[in-house]
Amino acid sequence: MIIEHTRATKARFDRLADQHPCFASGKPNNKGRIHLPVSPACNIACRFCERSLNGTEQRPGVCAGLLTPREAVELVAEALELWPELSVVGIAGPGDTLATPAALDTFALVKERFPQLLRCMSTNGLLLPDKIDRVVEVGVDTLTVTVNAVDPGRLALINDQVFYQGQRLTGEKGASLLIHKQLAGIAAAVRCGITVKVNTVLVPGVNSEHVGEIARAVAEAGAGLYNLIPLIPHAQMAHFPAPSCAQTDRARAEAERHITVFRHCQHCRADAIGIPGGRDISKQLYQKRLRAGALAAASAANTFSHG
Repeated sequence: MIIEHTRATKARFDRLADQHPCFASGKPNNKGRIHLPVSPACNIACRFCERSLNGTEQRPGVCAGLLTPREAVELVAEALELWPELSVVGIAGPGDTLATPAALDTFALVKERFPQLLRCMSTNGLLLPDKIDRVVEVGVDTLTVTVNAVDPGRLALINDQVFYQGQRLTGEKGASLLIHKQLAGIAAAVRCGITVKVNTVLVPGVNSEHVGEIARAVAEAGAGLYNLIPLIPHAQMAHFPAPSCAQTDRARAEAERHITVFRHCQHCRADAIGIPGGRDISKQLYQKRLRAGALAAASAANTFSHG
């Protein structure tokens, strides 16, 4: 059964490598993706994360402005006119995609108007088990879940608080709930035929020696690809060092004992349009909208996750 699951996962990833630049694993791929910044709020607070509306920073949680679902679909149409090779519509923030209905409503509109495009979503996973039926209904093809630890003590050092069903949970209590929901959500998504990648923000001295355990746990839950994102020292973790190349390589080697490792993450913005690390047409499209005043104002939101 394990061998059959591994073969099926590999076959899905091989197909995605031809259409999704983030799954190409170093293979030549001139397809592009468009990130739609429609998610205004987050339901967890990571200590390394701070949302920002600007056109300069190259990191998750940043965008030029927020779009409504209908504005986002019109942006897809404009992007396809400029770049017909775009093959993926992704939503990765700037907040969490499941914290509000905006991302799933956007995917429903994209599915109706552009059924040929892959739909890719990133989430912290807190609400994934609760909303998996809707995720499937709107046709999400690939899913990225950010899992920064599977030990509550370690995760409590990275995640400040969790907001769930009207409660604010802190410390290991909040961390335990988040871990449980993430692993259950990954398993549920895989059972529904969704391809799952896991992101981990690598924080030296906190989870850098824990990566093998994370990789093993998410692989057992059914994830097929694993991505380590080196910490960008920021917000409450501004005083932490970024991991060295040697630390990142060691962590990747540990993860690779359990799961296929993705190695070309580009710290993409929530409004990137193009090929990761290559051609990008986001400014071309967003500057026009900013001048026209079409981007929605940011809501008074909590800290945004990396997605």
